[in-house]
Amino acid sequence: MTEWSYTVKIWAIRKRDYRKPYQLRWKVGIRPHSESFLTQGLADSRRAQLITAAREGEPFDVDSGLPKSMVDKKRDITWYEHARNYIEMKWNDSPGNTRRTLAEAMATVTPAFVKDTKGMPDPGTVRRALYSWAFNKNQWDQDTPADVIKVLNWFEKKSLPMSALSDRLTVRAALSALSKKLDGKTAAPGTIRRKRAIFYNSLEYAVDAELLSDNPLDRIKWKAPEQVAEEVDPACAPNPGQAAKLLNAVRDQSKRGRRLAAFFGCMYYAAARPAEVIGLQVGDCDLPRRGWGLLRLHETRPRSGKDWTDNGETHEKKGLKHRPRKAVRRVPIPPELVALLRWHLTAYGAAPDGRVFQTMRGGLVQDTGYGEVWAEARSRALTRAEFESVLAKRPYDLRHAAVSTWLSSGVEPQLVAERAGHSVAVLFRVYAKFLKDGDSAANAKISARLEQAG
Repeated sequence: MTEWSYTVKIWAIRKRDYRKPYQLRWKVGIRPHSESFLTQGLADSRRAQLITAAREGEPFDVDSGLPKSMVDKKRDITWYEHARNYIEMKWNDSPGNTRRTLAEAMATVTPAFVKDTKGMPDPGTVRRALYSWAFNKNQWDQDTPADVIKVLNWFEKKSLPMSALSDRLTVRAALSALSKKLDGKTAAPGTIRRKRAIFYNSLEYAVDAELLSDNPLDRIKWKAPEQVAEEVDPACAPNPGQAAKLLNAVRDQSKRGRRLAAFFGCMYYAAARPAEVIGLQVGDCDLPRRGWGLLRLHETRPRSGKDWTDNGETHEKKGLKHRPRKAVRRVPIPPELVALLRWHLTAYGAAPDGRVFQTMRGGLVQDTGYGEVWAEARSRALTRAEFESVLAKRPYDLRHAAVSTWLSSGVEPQLVAERAGHSVAVLFRVYAKFLKDGDSAANAKISARLEQAG
């Protein structure tokens, strides 16, 4: 943190027998400073600057000895440079998907902070250069294509200084930019809010770096579009009969399908997220010969893309979503899933690292692979009307089906939330329509209790 002082003493120029003979000496607080010049005129000019700043009441930086106006000017880097510094600061402690989100936000607002648009390439070219290269730290040591270098050189030259962001209209232009997609249409409310949060954080970092005196977003009246409700549409969740047909269609379609029957079963019977199933270990499964079993979910393998991970792999190894790194979610599983998993392990064994599910070559299960199998299963198991609807459109809808089945079975919401890895508040918000379906049953129970009391 910069230490400022108003106690300044400036001496007269003195001449010495050196290469730069004219020396200016001054003191800020108790710390002495000096600067040498080739000519008397240059020395007098700098002395006059310091004297003027002192007379006008400017604080002086104790370390550099310079008045605040000169420190600010010397420190005033461009937005483009600051954005890259921000990415570098956040990079090491961020998982791959967060890195992608950070790069996307910076690539969106950076074109708004330029002196003019003369010579700016088309939006698609700009986005590729900024997103994939300027704000992807993994690419900074790689050979950059010539066309990308040209775009990045343009931004280095045209980027506004950070001091320009004290103008609220300039910052408002960035808010407008992050509200739009490349085609000019309004972005999804969730996307806008996420990018604004990152933009705000980058400006807070600028305040910490003393590039800005305050965060300009705090002075701007701007309202993001209303967030679309997160409620799950009940029409997307298959009922138990439909789910059974879909799982059978997965198993019966091909060798790859048979390998994925238990994979999809974990989503439906245990409400597991795809990334949780990909990381499931044999040691995390209790699979008795009879009765209910248990899954201990504690690891996920989200797909980030090899360009955004430290080891160049497409998947990362992480803990549970929105939970401490070592958190474990215990999910009791019915005999149907126990049988699927026992059959799967007998038929295919485990991967060398203990994973339950692997490709035919021993790799991690990919979303593109299981997505193709699921699409084929829908075409086989569903009627034409069902296939053309939103019913089980995504494999993730099996998780929604699991939660809806638990709720409709009368399981307490708190226990459903615990098994699904939600907070109760999120459960009520996301699955509100499924909870409403239980109103009639709840009313009947209340009526029966009241009649009993009467």
